[in-house]
Parts: sequence; structure tokens; C-alpha cells
Amino acid sequence: MADPSTYRPAPGAIPASPGVYKFRDAHGRVIYVGKAKSLRPRLSSYFQDLAGLHPRTATMVTTAASVEWTVVATEVEALQLEYSWIKEFDPRFNVKYRDDKSYPELAVTLDEEYPRVQVMRGAHKKGVRYFGPYGHAWAIRETVDLLLRVFPVRTCSNGVFKRARQVGRPCLLGYIGKCAAPCVGRVSAEEHRALAEDFCDFMAGRTGNYLRRLETEMQEAAADLEYEKAARLRDDIGALKRAMEKNAIVLADATDADLLAVAEDELEAAVQIFHVRGGRVRGQRGWVTDKVEDVDTAGLVEHALQQLYGGGSESVPREVLVPALPDPVEPARDWLSGLRGAQVDLRIPQRGDKKDLMATVQRNAQQALALHKTKRASDLTTRSRALQEIAEALELDSVPLRIECFDISHLQGEDVVASMVVFEDGLARKSEYRRFQIKGFEGQDDVRSMHEVISRRFRRYLQEREQTGEWAVPEEPETPEDGRHPEDGPRTEDGRPKRFAYPPQLLVVDGGLPQVAAARRALDELGIDDVALCGLAKRLEEVWLPGEDDPVVLPRSSEGLYLLQRVRDEAHRFAITYQRGKRSKRLTAGELDSVPGLGETRRQALLKHFGSLKKLRAATVDELCAVPGIGRRTAETVAAALSSRTPAAPAVNTATGEIIEDGAEEPAPAAPEPETAPIQETP
Repeated sequence: MADPSTYRPAPGAIPASPGVYKFRDAHGRVIYVGKAKSLRPRLSSYFQDLAGLHPRTATMVTTAASVEWTVVATEVEALQLEYSWIKEFDPRFNVKYRDDKSYPELAVTLDEEYPRVQVMRGAHKKGVRYFGPYGHAWAIRETVDLLLRVFPVRTCSNGVFKRARQVGRPCLLGYIGKCAAPCVGRVSAEEHRALAEDFCDFMAGRTGNYLRRLETEMQEAAADLEYEKAARLRDDIGALKRAMEKNAIVLADATDADLLAVAEDELEAAVQIFHVRGGRVRGQRGWVTDKVEDVDTAGLVEHALQQLYGGGSESVPREVLVPALPDPVEPARDWLSGLRGAQVDLRIPQRGDKKDLMATVQRNAQQALALHKTKRASDLTTRSRALQEIAEALELDSVPLRIECFDISHLQGEDVVASMVVFEDGLARKSEYRRFQIKGFEGQDDVRSMHEVISRRFRRYLQEREQTGEWAVPEEPETPEDGRHPEDGPRTEDGRPKRFAYPPQLLVVDGGLPQVAAARRALDELGIDDVALCGLAKRLEEVWLPGEDDPVVLPRSSEGLYLLQRVRDEAHRFAITYQRGKRSKRLTAGELDSVPGLGETRRQALLKHFGSLKKLRAATVDELCAVPGIGRRTAETVAAALSSRTPAAPAVNTATGEIIEDGAEEPAPAAPEPETAPIQETP
């Protein structure tokens, strides 16, 4: 525990200006970021008697070892800088909302020649009209399915649309009347765009004109004895009314507002947000946070506004209604107005329909907090019991709060890779996942591969600890290339999270005694003796310890065994996903890699245009020249290179019996699916 007086700034050193400050721990990691209208009184408040501080604040200042600040011109700049630093450094003592996912929205791609209706997530794109967000994607699809009867806008992907134009036949939706089928010329581009704009107008709340027009057409059709047309129009009116019922009007037609409510106790807080567009509740979302810092309702509101609008994925409406205003309110209001490009009214509703709707949002927040506490109590109990069982079975001094697991994956000795997954407090921490290529040797040797991966992971850990002066890096042999290990890379010096900065309390390897012995040997060579180690064998789910002839057998009903299995299975999944991606890339693009003058961009363009290597081999020089970026000389080089090679026989996965044939009628594989946060691959 540090004494705050040891790093307290000298009297008069702190400026009395707006700014943002950072507390760092003894390792240089940023543990708290805050902003202030005047830095001097705010920072001075942290260095008073510990007995007068809030318990969480006292814990933070005794964990910190230094404080620094940055002066800015205005409070709005301080708000922006605080948000960006919280996202960058992920400080442990700042409020962090757990539900940081992007919510689905209904999007109409008006920037395309033939606009498309689809579900989108993430940042907004220019030229695309958005409606939402919605709590679930199925809610969007239900609404769209009802509206396609009246506004048959295309919903197919660009690939399906292009294919339909080539074959001259529409997809199923075109046959059943839920698509105007512009792909086969049933409507022109202008007529289809008019349908898309009508769709947008209806979703924006301008519904009365369409209903009146359809009712008039229905009555005219009935008067002209066109009963089939009248019945169809009647069904269309019913579909529109059902879609309107899903978004009941709660405020005046022109109201665009976000309503934010907070329910809290001493430890946690729940935030609920209702998105009202055109007077209708278009979407709802919610977050839960631990109150790791001393923050009141106004502070929680300010953090929620930063998270909601700071990433740029959410448009700012004309009104933002909150239960408490940030103090001071002007910087937050000016910041929101700058994001919107027009004045934003940030206020507390006092009367009328908006106050009533805010009460509904508040009830949702209270219910969400109660439900979260019920679930978390169960989850915490189970995870705590599992970690305690592991500690007792392995005779550890304390429960392993951080567990790392390693697995090796390959196919018949080719594309050998390894994975590292991390569980903290019994939960997967995907931002800490890492993957490795095995380059120390060729061929299949799981034991040797495990030794290499463990050595590389902990050698980097020692190098990063050396920067703080706590460890000395042992002597290590140089690699034949340049004396640097493959994972060596640029190091951060300003507190950003590093790739291998934290050691685990428990290291798990996928395998039995040979893999455990290899991992133990790697740790011994680096002089690391404070990391517990075990292996989990698949055959009988036995837990092997280094130097022991007999395994530890946990009961089948043990929560500890179940947690170890989850960790091991996650490492296996992550490794095999990476290995399959490398294998697919090698099988489909290998023949193009050695073509002189053909870079990655043009290789991908060729594979995307033709769809497979089989079609690419059969293409003529003129067909190759039709690909954007491919000139005649390059086309002749590609054609000559492919024609001089005999297509390889189909590869077979001996584990599954799967035939891997590069001539399959499917596009070239994309990058591995984004199952985790961005992961840096070691070269």
C-alpha cells in the first residue's frame, strides 16, 4: 500500500485550469482518469486525510504511485479527452459499463443505386438512413417482414442480387411479392428508390398519408368491383397497422429524444435508455456497472452519455432527458451539440408525457438492477466455489484469479499454431487472448511446440517487467535470423495495456504429463517459480501436475473440473479456428502467392471476381484484364503461372473426413470470424 504523501505534487505546482488527470500505479499502468473544471482543488482533495475519503477513493490513492495532468482550454475539451483516455487505458478504478456491445439498427442504403433494407451494427456510414437502435435483431426482421407487403424494397445481399441479374430470375421474395425484383427489371431504379424513400418516410413516423391513401384505393377498388385488389389493399392496411402497433406512439409525432434513467445502490448501478424517434419508442438498451469510484447519479449520467455518444455509432437527438444533470451541465450540453451539429436540449423532464415516460424508464432500470443482482449472486457463488475447489485440489496458496491455458493445433504437421486464452475470476477475458505461429522447427511435435510457446510468452513477460526494474532478464540464445524472438515488438511506455504484462496464478496446458513437463522446463529455464502449473488430459479428464506420477482426479460433478474443461475447450476452439483460417488461406491462395508483381490486394481482387481458383485457371487473358487493377501484362503473367501448374489433388482432413477442394463453388475465405477483441498475431 502506497502512501499518497510520497507522490503528492508540490504546493502551487498544480494549475487552476481545466484539465484531465491520470493516476498511475507502481508499474506505470493508468488506474484512474478524471477531469476537473479546476485541477488544483480537485487534485488537492485526493491528498487529504485518508479517514475523510470515500473507501473506494482511499483504495485508489493508496494503490497509485504517481499522478500527472494535462491542461486543456475548455471543459468540453476535458470531457472529450477524459473519454478517449478511458477508452485507451481502460483504468481499473473508472466506471465501466459491462454491456458495451453495438445494438442492431434498421438501415436503408440510400447511397446505392438499388437501396437495400438490412440490419446493421456499429458506426454509422454516410448515405445510409438508420432507424433504431433495437434491443434484438428479430424485432427489426418482424417489422420489415410486415412492411415488405406494402414497400417491397430489396433485402438481398449484393452477391444474391448480382447472381439474380446474371440468371434472369428473382429470388423467392420476388416470387411471393415481398420484393419489387429490380434485379430482373420489374421496376426501374427510380421506381425502386421511390419505394425505399416511402419506406423511410413510414419508419420516420409519417404514417397517416399512406393509410389514408390505401383506404381510398381500397374503397375505389371495391366500388369498381375489383374485389381481389380491394382485399389485397385491406391486407396491406392491416400489415401497416400491426407494424405501427409494435411502436406505439408515446409522445408528439415530431419528438426525437433519448430518455436515460439510473437505478443504483452502494455497489452497482443500472442504466436504461429509451430511444424515441418520431414520437415512437424505436429501441431500448441497458447497461450495468460496478461503482468502483465514488460517483453520484449525475456522474453516472455523464459516464453513460460518454459511452452512448462518444464512439460515434449513435446519433444525438434533439432532446436528451436524464434524471440528474452533470455538474456543470454546460460542457456536456456543448459537447452533445457539437456531435449533433445543432443545439441539443439536455434536461430533466418536469411534467407531462415526458415525465411519465421517464418514470417507465426508471422502473425498467430498477428491474434490470434487481435481475442482475439475482443472476450475479448465483454466478459469483458458482465461480467462487469452482476456483476454491481448484485451489484445494492443486494445493495452491490462494485461489487462481487469473488462469491462462495453452493449446497446440495443426493438420498432419502443417500450419502448426498455438493459442493462449485467459480467464479472470472464472470469466473469459477475450481481449487478453493471444495466438502464435510455431516457427522454431518444422513438423509435428506437440511437446516441443508447447515448450516454445511457454518460453516465448514468459520471456516477453520478463522483458516487460524489466522496464519497471523488478526483474532481470536471463541470458537467452539468439535466434539464427537476427537475435530477436518472433513476438518481440514495439513496447508502450505510457501505461497502455501490454500484451504479456500480467502473470497468471495458474497455467493450464492441454495435454498430459509430457506437455506439463515441457511447460515446467520452459518456466525453469526462465527462473519463474511462482506460477502454478497443471495439464488437463482429454481421455479421462485427468489433472496432471509436474513431477507427479499419478494424476489428480476431480469428481465429475465438481465445479472446479467444469471450469478447467471450459478453459481447455476455449483454448482448443481458439487454436483450431486460427489453424483452419491459415490452412484455408494457404490452400486457396497458395498458387497466386509466387506470381511476380501480384500483391495481396490484386490477389484478393482476382479471387473475389472469379470466386475460386478453378474458375481463375480457366479464365482467358481478356477475362483477367476485366478485373479492376489487372493490366494485360499482369494478366499474361497470371495466366502463364497458373497454366504451368497441375492442380493439386484435393486435401483431406483425416480427423473429420472433410474434403478440402479449392475448386469448390464458393468465394475465397475471408479473415477469421471476429470472435474476440482485436488480437495481435506474432509474426
